[in-house]
Amino acid sequence: MPKLYVVTGPSGTGLSDILAELFRRRSDLSAVLPVTSRRMKDGETDGVGFCFYDLDQWNALKESGDLIETTEFAGNDYGTSRTLVNKVLSEGKNALLSLEPERADQIKKNYPEAVCIWVEPSDEDALRQRLSSRTRSEREVEVRLRKAAEQRACSSFCDIRIADDDPDETLRALDTAING
Repeated sequence: MPKLYVVTGPSGTGLSDILAELFRRRSDLSAVLPVTSRRMKDGETDGVGFCFYDLDQWNALKESGDLIETTEFAGNDYGTSRTLVNKVLSEGKNALLSLEPERADQIKKNYPEAVCIWVEPSDEDALRQRLSSRTRSEREVEVRLRKAAEQRACSSFCDIRIADDDPDETLRALDTAING
């Protein structure tokens, strides 16, 4: 039976490439398009990258309970639609989301059958090294490390934990977790 999987962890852990490879290898996985109340930018198409809703439609989604997680960024609302998740599942595919921990926690509360997977390096020095290679200043690294510690402390909602110490091993562990 298909399931909703949510992969989460501190930012800067390099999951994007691993998840892209996982999607490439597995035809039984599908991403769920995020929904947003922001206006489409030039060149964007509804249903490609995002599903766009005007404010009245967004509020209707919210009031109906369809949004299983939401966040606000730069004055715009973003979220995940239960309807879009269920559409993927009804097609016989596993749905996979990659979200920040706070958003993944909302999913677990509003969609308890979701399987949440926490991924991060097993050692803070490895996380520091990855963050240092992706950021511009030591101050930013320190801020991100503090944020990672806060997120880790609140990650008990996750069902599975994977140490992201080697990309190939992480890919195998995610693949195994989804195979059940």
